[in-house]
Amino acid sequence: MAFVDVAKIHVGAGDGGGGCVSFRREKYVAKGGPNGGDGGKGGSVFIRANRRLHSLLDFKQKIHFKAERGGNGQGKDRHGAGGDDCIIDLPLGAVIADTETGEQLFECLTDGDMFMVAKGGDGGFGNAHFASSINRAPRTATAGQTGEARWLRIELKLIADVGLVGLPNAGKSTLLSKLSAANPRIAPYPFTTLEPQLGVLQSPDYPPCIIADIPGLIAGAHAGVGLGHTFLRHVERTRILLHVADGSSETLAADIAVIEQELALYKKELAGRRTILVLNKSDLLDAEELDEKNRQLAASHGDVAVISGVSGDGIDELKERIFACLAEMNGGQEQ
Repeated sequence: MAFVDVAKIHVGAGDGGGGCVSFRREKYVAKGGPNGGDGGKGGSVFIRANRRLHSLLDFKQKIHFKAERGGNGQGKDRHGAGGDDCIIDLPLGAVIADTETGEQLFECLTDGDMFMVAKGGDGGFGNAHFASSINRAPRTATAGQTGEARWLRIELKLIADVGLVGLPNAGKSTLLSKLSAANPRIAPYPFTTLEPQLGVLQSPDYPPCIIADIPGLIAGAHAGVGLGHTFLRHVERTRILLHVADGSSETLAADIAVIEQELALYKKELAGRRTILVLNKSDLLDAEELDEKNRQLAASHGDVAVISGVSGDGIDELKERIFACLAEMNGGQEQ
Protein backbone atom coordinates (compact mmCIF):
# COMPACT_ATOMS: atom_id res chain seq x y z
CA MET A 1 0.00 0.00 0.00
CA ALA A 2 1.37 3.42 -0.95
CA PHE A 3 2.14 5.87 1.83
CA VAL A 4 0.46 9.23 1.24
CA ASP A 5 1.27 12.07 3.63
CA VAL A 6 -0.19 15.16 1.91
CA ALA A 7 -3.73 15.65 0.64
CA LYS A 8 -6.14 18.41 -0.34
CA ILE A 9 -9.87 18.05 0.26
CA HIS A 10 -13.02 20.17 -0.05
CA VAL A 11 -15.53 20.17 2.79
CA GLY A 12 -19.04 21.53 2.62
CA ALA A 13 -21.50 21.80 5.50
CA GLY A 14 -25.20 21.30 4.89
CA ASP A 15 -27.52 24.23 4.19
CA GLY A 16 -30.26 24.96 6.67
CA GLY A 17 -33.81 23.97 5.72
CA GLY A 18 -36.35 26.61 4.75
CA GLY A 19 -39.13 27.78 7.04
CA CYS A 20 -42.76 26.99 6.16
CA VAL A 21 -45.81 29.22 5.63
CA SER A 22 -48.87 27.37 6.92
CA PHE A 23 -52.11 28.06 8.79
CA ARG A 24 -54.25 25.89 10.99
CA ARG A 25 -57.50 24.65 9.49
CA GLU A 26 -60.07 24.62 12.25
CA LYS A 27 -63.80 24.55 11.96
CA TYR A 28 -65.42 27.88 12.73
CA VAL A 29 -61.94 29.57 12.87
CA ALA A 30 -61.29 31.81 9.87
CA LYS A 31 -57.85 30.93 8.45
CA GLY A 32 -56.79 29.72 11.89
CA GLY A 33 -53.42 30.79 13.21
CA PRO A 34 -49.96 30.46 11.66
CA ASN A 35 -48.35 27.06 12.26
CA GLY A 36 -45.47 26.89 9.82
CA GLY A 37 -42.45 25.17 11.38
CA ASP A 38 -38.81 26.21 11.25
CA GLY A 39 -36.28 24.56 8.96
CA GLY A 40 -33.73 22.11 10.37
CA LYS A 41 -30.07 22.98 10.88
CA GLY A 42 -27.64 21.73 8.25
CA GLY A 43 -25.09 19.13 9.24
CA SER A 44 -21.53 20.22 10.06
CA VAL A 45 -18.23 18.68 8.97
CA PHE A 46 -15.87 17.39 11.67
CA ILE A 47 -12.33 16.06 11.65
CA ARG A 48 -11.77 13.11 14.02
CA ALA A 49 -8.40 11.67 15.06
CA ASN A 50 -8.24 7.92 14.55
CA ARG A 51 -5.23 5.95 15.79
CA ARG A 52 -6.07 3.02 13.49
CA LEU A 53 -5.18 5.04 10.38
CA HIS A 54 -1.61 5.56 9.21
CA SER A 55 -1.85 7.16 5.76
CA LEU A 56 -3.88 9.66 3.71
CA LEU A 57 -4.29 7.21 0.83
CA ASP A 58 -8.11 7.35 0.93
CA PHE A 59 -8.01 11.05 0.09
CA LYS A 60 -6.42 10.39 -3.28
CA GLN A 61 -9.67 8.74 -4.36
CA LYS A 62 -12.18 11.01 -2.63
CA ILE A 63 -11.64 14.73 -2.10
CA HIS A 64 -15.18 16.12 -1.68
CA PHE A 65 -17.02 15.72 1.63
CA LYS A 66 -20.52 17.09 2.19
CA ALA A 67 -22.77 17.08 5.24
CA GLU A 68 -26.53 16.63 4.91
CA ARG A 69 -28.93 19.51 4.31
CA GLY A 70 -31.48 20.37 6.98
CA GLY A 71 -35.11 19.46 6.31
CA ASN A 72 -37.72 22.11 5.48
CA GLY A 73 -40.28 23.11 8.05
CA GLN A 74 -43.86 21.86 7.68
CA GLY A 75 -47.34 22.76 8.79
CA LYS A 76 -48.75 21.94 12.21
CA ASP A 77 -45.62 23.46 13.79
CA ARG A 78 -43.42 20.63 12.57
CA HIS A 79 -39.78 21.66 12.39
CA GLY A 80 -37.49 20.23 9.75
CA ALA A 81 -35.05 17.50 10.74
CA GLY A 82 -31.44 18.45 11.32
CA GLY A 83 -28.98 17.27 8.69
CA ASP A 84 -26.52 14.51 9.55
CA ASP A 85 -22.97 15.61 10.29
CA CYS A 86 -20.07 14.45 8.14
CA ILE A 87 -17.14 13.02 10.13
CA ILE A 88 -13.76 12.62 8.45
CA ASP A 89 -11.31 10.29 10.18
CA LEU A 90 -7.61 11.18 9.97
CA PRO A 91 -4.50 9.49 11.40
CA LEU A 92 -2.73 10.78 14.47
CA GLY A 93 -0.18 13.36 13.45
CA ALA A 94 -2.33 14.94 10.73
CA VAL A 95 -2.22 18.74 10.59
CA ILE A 96 -5.19 20.50 8.98
CA ALA A 97 -4.90 23.99 7.49
CA ASP A 98 -7.11 26.28 5.41
CA THR A 99 -5.63 26.42 1.92
CA GLU A 100 -6.76 30.01 1.28
CA THR A 101 -5.51 31.64 4.47
CA GLY A 102 -2.83 29.13 5.46
CA GLU A 103 -4.24 29.14 9.00
CA GLN A 104 -3.59 25.93 10.91
CA LEU A 105 -6.91 24.71 12.25
CA PHE A 106 -6.29 21.47 14.09
CA GLU A 107 -3.74 18.77 14.89
CA CYS A 108 -4.78 15.16 15.42
CA LEU A 109 -2.80 14.30 18.54
CA THR A 110 -5.16 12.19 20.68
CA ASP A 111 -7.40 9.37 19.48
CA GLY A 112 -11.02 10.48 19.30
CA ASP A 113 -10.37 14.23 19.34
CA MET A 114 -12.78 16.13 17.06
CA PHE A 115 -12.79 19.58 15.50
CA MET A 116 -15.44 21.35 13.39
CA VAL A 117 -14.01 22.51 10.07
CA ALA A 118 -17.28 23.61 8.43
CA LYS A 119 -20.40 24.75 10.31
CA GLY A 120 -23.85 23.83 9.09
CA GLY A 121 -26.28 26.58 8.16
CA ASP A 122 -29.09 27.48 10.56
CA GLY A 123 -32.62 26.64 9.51
CA GLY A 124 -35.02 29.36 8.37
CA PHE A 125 -37.99 30.53 10.44
CA GLY A 126 -41.54 29.44 9.67
CA ASN A 127 -44.39 31.93 9.73
CA ALA A 128 -45.35 30.88 13.27
CA HIS A 129 -42.15 32.63 14.37
CA PHE A 130 -43.41 35.99 13.08
CA ALA A 131 -46.85 36.00 14.71
CA SER A 132 -47.54 39.01 16.93
CA SER A 133 -50.42 40.96 18.38
CA ILE A 134 -50.47 43.22 15.33
CA ASN A 135 -49.72 40.54 12.73
CA ARG A 136 -51.75 37.49 13.57
CA ALA A 137 -51.58 35.92 10.12
CA PRO A 138 -48.01 36.44 8.85
CA ARG A 139 -47.23 35.05 5.43
CA THR A 140 -43.50 35.38 5.92
CA ALA A 141 -40.91 32.61 6.19
CA THR A 142 -37.14 32.70 5.72
CA ALA A 143 -34.80 30.46 3.82
CA GLY A 144 -32.14 28.46 5.60
CA GLN A 145 -28.59 29.76 5.79
CA THR A 146 -25.87 28.38 3.54
CA GLY A 147 -23.42 25.96 5.17
CA GLU A 148 -19.72 26.80 5.27
CA ALA A 149 -17.43 25.39 2.59
CA ARG A 150 -13.65 25.48 2.26
CA TRP A 151 -10.61 23.72 0.85
CA LEU A 152 -8.31 22.10 3.39
CA ARG A 153 -4.71 20.93 3.20
CA ILE A 154 -3.84 17.88 5.26
CA GLU A 155 -0.23 17.16 6.10
CA LEU A 156 0.70 14.02 7.99
CA LYS A 157 3.57 14.16 10.45
CA LEU A 158 4.15 10.71 11.88
CA ILE A 159 3.99 10.41 15.65
CA ALA A 160 6.77 7.99 16.55
CA ASP A 161 8.85 7.50 19.67
CA VAL A 162 12.04 6.84 17.72
CA GLY A 163 13.11 8.12 14.31
CA LEU A 164 15.86 6.51 12.23
CA VAL A 165 17.91 9.02 10.25
CA GLY A 166 21.06 8.65 8.19
CA LEU A 167 22.42 8.77 4.68
CA PRO A 168 21.14 6.29 2.09
CA ASN A 169 22.67 2.82 2.52
CA ALA A 170 23.58 3.48 6.15
CA GLY A 171 21.53 0.39 7.00
CA LYS A 172 18.40 1.99 8.52
CA SER A 173 15.97 -0.43 6.87
CA THR A 174 17.99 -3.44 8.01
CA LEU A 175 18.12 -2.02 11.54
CA LEU A 176 14.36 -1.43 11.54
CA SER A 177 13.80 -5.07 10.58
CA LYS A 178 16.03 -6.16 13.49
CA LEU A 179 14.40 -3.87 16.05
CA SER A 180 10.83 -4.71 15.08
CA ALA A 181 8.70 -7.05 13.01
CA ALA A 182 8.67 -4.58 10.10
CA ASN A 183 9.61 -5.96 6.69
CA PRO A 184 11.00 -2.99 4.73
CA ARG A 185 12.43 -3.26 1.25
CA ILE A 186 16.23 -3.62 1.41
CA ALA A 187 18.71 -3.35 -1.48
CA PRO A 188 22.27 -2.01 -1.97
CA TYR A 189 21.42 1.14 -3.89
CA PRO A 190 20.44 4.70 -2.90
CA PHE A 191 16.86 5.45 -1.91
CA THR A 192 15.72 1.87 -1.51
CA THR A 193 13.22 3.31 0.96
CA LEU A 194 10.96 5.75 -0.86
CA GLU A 195 8.44 6.28 1.92
CA PRO A 196 8.53 6.23 5.75
CA GLN A 197 8.39 2.77 7.29
CA LEU A 198 6.97 2.02 10.74
CA GLY A 199 7.78 -0.73 13.20
CA VAL A 200 6.98 -1.51 16.83
CA LEU A 201 9.74 -2.29 19.31
CA GLN A 202 8.54 -4.69 22.00
CA SER A 203 9.91 -5.47 25.45
CA PRO A 204 8.56 -7.48 28.41
CA ASP A 205 9.76 -4.75 30.77
CA TYR A 206 8.67 -1.57 28.97
CA PRO A 207 5.65 -0.31 27.01
CA PRO A 208 6.02 -0.83 23.24
CA CYS A 209 7.39 2.06 21.20
CA ILE A 210 6.93 3.04 17.56
CA ILE A 211 9.98 3.39 15.30
CA ALA A 212 9.91 5.30 12.01
CA ASP A 213 12.53 4.93 9.28
CA ILE A 214 12.81 8.40 7.70
CA PRO A 215 14.15 8.06 4.13
CA GLY A 216 15.89 10.33 1.69
CA LEU A 217 18.25 12.47 3.79
CA ILE A 218 21.24 13.75 1.81
CA ALA A 219 23.16 17.02 1.65
CA GLY A 220 20.67 19.77 0.79
CA ALA A 221 17.64 17.81 1.99
CA HIS A 222 16.34 20.78 4.00
CA ALA A 223 16.18 22.79 0.75
CA GLY A 224 14.38 20.11 -1.24
CA VAL A 225 17.30 18.13 -2.65
CA GLY A 226 16.58 14.42 -3.07
CA LEU A 227 13.65 13.10 -1.04
CA GLY A 228 14.52 14.73 2.26
CA HIS A 229 12.30 17.81 2.01
CA THR A 230 9.31 15.51 1.50
CA PHE A 231 9.97 13.44 4.62
CA LEU A 232 11.83 15.69 7.07
CA ARG A 233 8.49 16.69 8.57
CA HIS A 234 8.20 13.20 10.04
CA VAL A 235 11.25 13.80 12.25
CA GLU A 236 9.57 16.68 14.09
CA ARG A 237 7.48 14.61 16.51
CA THR A 238 9.94 11.82 17.28
CA ARG A 239 11.18 11.81 20.85
CA ILE A 240 14.52 10.16 20.15
CA LEU A 241 16.60 10.09 16.98
CA LEU A 242 18.76 7.11 16.08
CA HIS A 243 21.44 8.52 13.78
CA VAL A 244 22.61 5.49 11.84
CA ALA A 245 26.06 5.84 10.26
CA ASP A 246 27.86 3.43 7.94
CA GLY A 247 30.92 2.41 9.95
CA SER A 248 32.68 1.16 6.81
CA SER A 249 32.53 4.56 5.11
CA GLU A 250 35.85 6.25 4.43
CA THR A 251 34.18 9.62 5.06
CA LEU A 252 32.44 8.65 8.31
CA ALA A 253 32.88 11.97 10.12
CA ALA A 254 31.65 13.95 7.09
CA ASP A 255 28.65 11.61 6.67
CA ILE A 256 27.60 12.21 10.26
CA ALA A 257 28.08 15.97 9.90
CA VAL A 258 25.82 16.07 6.81
CA ILE A 259 22.83 14.63 8.66
CA GLU A 260 23.39 16.76 11.75
CA GLN A 261 23.56 19.90 9.60
CA GLU A 262 20.45 19.04 7.59
CA LEU A 263 18.38 18.44 10.72
CA ALA A 264 19.52 21.73 12.25
CA LEU A 265 18.84 23.68 9.05
CA TYR A 266 15.35 22.22 8.76
CA LYS A 267 14.35 22.91 12.37
CA LYS A 268 16.73 24.45 14.90
CA GLU A 269 15.19 22.51 17.78
CA LEU A 270 16.15 19.22 16.11
CA ALA A 271 19.80 20.03 16.82
CA GLY A 272 19.04 19.53 20.50
CA ARG A 273 16.85 16.44 20.12
CA ARG A 274 17.88 13.41 22.17
CA THR A 275 20.07 11.41 19.76
CA ILE A 276 21.81 8.05 19.88
CA LEU A 277 24.63 7.72 17.36
CA VAL A 278 24.62 4.19 15.94
CA LEU A 279 27.79 2.92 14.27
CA ASN A 280 26.47 0.24 11.90
CA LYS A 281 28.19 -2.44 9.78
CA SER A 282 30.70 -3.35 12.45
CA ASP A 283 30.99 -6.75 10.74
CA LEU A 284 32.88 -5.05 7.88
CA LEU A 285 35.61 -3.67 10.17
CA ASP A 286 38.50 -5.40 11.88
CA ALA A 287 38.83 -5.00 15.63
CA GLU A 288 41.57 -2.37 15.48
CA GLU A 289 39.72 -0.20 12.93
CA LEU A 290 36.48 -0.52 14.85
CA ASP A 291 38.12 0.52 18.13
CA GLU A 292 39.71 3.56 16.47
CA LYS A 293 36.48 4.79 14.89
CA ASN A 294 34.56 4.17 18.10
CA ARG A 295 37.15 6.12 20.08
CA GLN A 296 37.03 9.08 17.70
CA LEU A 297 33.24 9.24 17.69
CA ALA A 298 33.02 8.84 21.47
CA ALA A 299 35.25 11.89 21.85
CA SER A 300 32.92 14.05 19.77
CA HIS A 301 29.50 12.45 20.36
CA GLY A 302 29.72 10.66 23.69
CA ASP A 303 28.71 7.02 24.03
CA VAL A 304 28.24 5.35 20.63
CA ALA A 305 26.13 2.25 19.99
CA VAL A 306 28.15 -0.17 17.86
CA ILE A 307 26.05 -2.70 15.96
CA SER A 308 25.82 -4.90 12.90
CA GLY A 309 22.39 -4.92 11.34
CA VAL A 310 23.37 -8.01 9.33
CA SER A 311 24.82 -10.20 12.08
CA GLY A 312 22.70 -8.76 14.90
CA ASP A 313 25.68 -7.84 17.08
CA GLY A 314 24.83 -5.08 19.53
CA ILE A 315 21.09 -5.06 18.69
CA ASP A 316 19.92 -6.25 22.10
CA GLU A 317 22.08 -3.64 23.83
CA LEU A 318 20.67 -0.95 21.55
CA LYS A 319 17.10 -2.00 22.37
CA GLU A 320 17.81 -1.69 26.08
CA ARG A 321 19.36 1.71 25.56
CA ILE A 322 16.34 2.96 23.60
CA PHE A 323 13.91 1.84 26.29
CA ALA A 324 16.12 3.27 29.04
CA CYS A 325 16.18 6.66 27.27
CA LEU A 326 12.40 6.67 26.87
CA ALA A 327 11.91 5.68 30.50
CA GLU A 328 14.24 8.46 31.60
CA MET A 329 12.30 10.98 29.48
CA ASN A 330 9.10 9.72 31.13
CA GLY A 331 10.54 10.51 34.55
CA GLY A 332 11.92 7.04 35.19
CA GLN A 333 8.57 5.29 34.77
CA GLU A 334 8.90 1.92 33.04
CA GLN A 335 5.23 1.08 32.92
